[in-house]
Amino acid sequence: MQRPAQLATSQRGIASTIVACSAAAGAVLLLGALALWAHYGTAVFFEMLASGIAACF
Repeated sequence: MQRPAQLATSQRGIASTIVACSAAAGAVLLLGALALWAHYGTAVFFEMLASGIAACF
């Protein structure tokens, strides 16, 4: 059985891993959006976003 101090340390490690993975996923999404913007231009990029949002509602 683990002591509470050891358990807290392992939970901190898990939490920092989750935060790091979330930050990496956010960076990938941002880079993907910037790549689409650079490739298709602003007008097409914003039209794609608007149509995607409209499809959700």
